[in-house]
Amino acid sequence: MAHIRPFQALRPPADRADSVASVPYDVVNTNEARELAAQNPLSFLHASRPEIDLPDGTDPYSDQVYRKALENFDKLIKDAPLETEAAPGIYLYRLIMGDHEQIGVVACGSIDEYDQDLIRKHERTRRDKEDDRTRHMLVLRAQTGPVFLTYRANRDIDTMVMETTMANALFDFTAEDGIQHTIWHVPDPVRFVHAFREIPFLYIADGHHRAASAARARAELKEQSFGHSGDEEYNFFLAVMFPDEQLQILPYNRAVRDLNGLSSEEFLNAIRKEFDVQETGTPEPGKRGEWAMYLGGSWCTLRLPEGVAPPQGIVDSLDVSILQDRLLDPILGIKDVRTDKRIDFIGGMRGSKELKRLVDEGQAAVAFALYPTTIEDLLRVSDAGEIMPPKSTWFEPKLRDGLLIHKI
Repeated sequence: MAHIRPFQALRPPADRADSVASVPYDVVNTNEARELAAQNPLSFLHASRPEIDLPDGTDPYSDQVYRKALENFDKLIKDAPLETEAAPGIYLYRLIMGDHEQIGVVACGSIDEYDQDLIRKHERTRRDKEDDRTRHMLVLRAQTGPVFLTYRANRDIDTMVMETTMANALFDFTAEDGIQHTIWHVPDPVRFVHAFREIPFLYIADGHHRAASAARARAELKEQSFGHSGDEEYNFFLAVMFPDEQLQILPYNRAVRDLNGLSSEEFLNAIRKEFDVQETGTPEPGKRGEWAMYLGGSWCTLRLPEGVAPPQGIVDSLDVSILQDRLLDPILGIKDVRTDKRIDFIGGMRGSKELKRLVDEGQAAVAFALYPTTIEDLLRVSDAGEIMPPKSTWFEPKLRDGLLIHKI
């Protein structure tokens, strides 16, 4: 069963929510974050990416940056001002992007259940990224952005969610990217706590580094604590939990900077040994088992040859795995997509137009558009205790940081 817990949220006033809320810290680089926050002193990016307020070239992992994070966080608490709720609560968070709508439950998840794999994972984390967010949490004594969880949809929870959304919202604004963010305060959080006890597992959809960092921060604070009881706030992490059937996964595409020493003709000949190549293709694959490739100013479609059965393993059968195992590794020499500097990843709404631009402008030699991984793929991999290939899923729309903060 899943144990969720109400929390005393630190939050902006309703009329400042749109100014404070910011994109997640890890979807923008320093220059992009600086540009987004430049004209907005209340943007939470000043706390989540504090290097934007320091000289260019500042090491983002230096002591100076974390001191600046705390200084900016304290300033934001005073200037917004951020307010602490009088009592622990649970919230609903709705995202609307175009015709797509999803509503999640905002509460704290159990780090014990994370450690016991009752909150299931599908991704490996990088130590340097963990180090950064662990230190950020410990310096601020707060979790400022939620982990994005999912669960197999439950009718009782769906009913309670719909009932709650009939009331007036706490926050309701449309961000500069056109995505609408609406948050409700749940009047009876105990009903949700009891309902989630019927959910056998929660799954991390996005935010593995935030969850791992919360677990590491808990270990450090537990070590420093006198009389640790297990009920302290640091034993829990901020999360938004969405039913699986509402989630939207967009393609996570690839662009490669060179052809590994091959000419275009040699490259195509090597591909033809592994795939059927349809010379006149479309910019997006039409179904699973197809890949769109942009090379030399035109699109073509790749498919496994007739009579070649796709791999049967849960992970090996994913389109992203087949592309890696049959093309990126043996032909382009890309062994580890997490560390190879020759490959770039283009997710979300940027789509095939961005792939075409990168190749046409000479920033890449070839690009591949993939059919999106499904949420059922993610759940099956997680249930099997396996790991999905890096950059397999791009969830859209994104939650905002700074709206509901969990103090630890």
